[in-house]
Amino acid sequence: MADFLQQVVSGLASGGVYALLALALVLIYRSTGVVNFAQGEMAMFSTFVCWELIDRGLPYWVAFFATLAISFAGGVLIERLVVHAVSRAAAITVVTVTIGLLIMLNGAAAWIWKGEQRTLENPFGTRTFDVGGVVVAVQDLGILVVSLALVAALWVLFQRTRLGLALRASALNPESSRLHGIRVSWMLALGWGLAAVLGAVAGMLVAPTQGSFDQNLMLPVLIFAFAAAVLGGLDSPLGAVVGGLAVGVILNLVGAYIDFFADLRLPAALLVILAILLLRPHGLFGRAAVRRV
Repeated sequence: MADFLQQVVSGLASGGVYALLALALVLIYRSTGVVNFAQGEMAMFSTFVCWELIDRGLPYWVAFFATLAISFAGGVLIERLVVHAVSRAAAITVVTVTIGLLIMLNGAAAWIWKGEQRTLENPFGTRTFDVGGVVVAVQDLGILVVSLALVAALWVLFQRTRLGLALRASALNPESSRLHGIRVSWMLALGWGLAAVLGAVAGMLVAPTQGSFDQNLMLPVLIFAFAAAVLGGLDSPLGAVVGGLAVGVILNLVGAYIDFFADLRLPAALLVILAILLLRPHGLFGRAAVRRV
């Protein structure tokens, strides 16, 4: 039982990261109806920005919050300069643009930082403590706490503020929102900024756990996050969080108790995506599409 709980605790920490990136995917999907395939590369680029700021002498947490500000501005600029230009085009065009952004950001990171392996310091330390025979790493606890705190802050923003109400209205009913004086295009840009912040936090949390990282840091994480978003429902923020935590725990348990899957976490995530798409396409918390005939 202790070993089982050990895997669950570690899985929750990983799942917190997946939940953040899945939530970023959901924010964009709710407002545009397409999946932002560049979300992982935006997070990777932000992680390199954090590394650069620390390398230039800034303390970790100063660099962390500075990176969040830079990421937010970057997300808004991407929407204004790139995505907005194709916002009225077919969905496949917008998807193609996000894939182009993925390639561009990956190449830009390789060019700027020379494709070399970098390391990001662990802000939580390496201490552990024992809880009923379960060894809990402070790093895992820190990742989970930061992830859930950010999710809670977003919940307050969307449920308890006028700006959050405007963001939700713009995503759900843009035409009606415009009639009520909401600047929908700018609300969508703010949504991209918030998604970029979520991705940046995910990247900065996962990088220290990898030992070293390069421009491919977030590619596997994006697949896990996509599995989480599909599991929870691509139009459900709550589903993204629940799905992220669930995927983290499931993958840990599968890797620990099924030897065949120990080194096949990515295929396992793809199986989760396939199974959900076949059995429940709208996910656990998503809304089933209703078509009139």
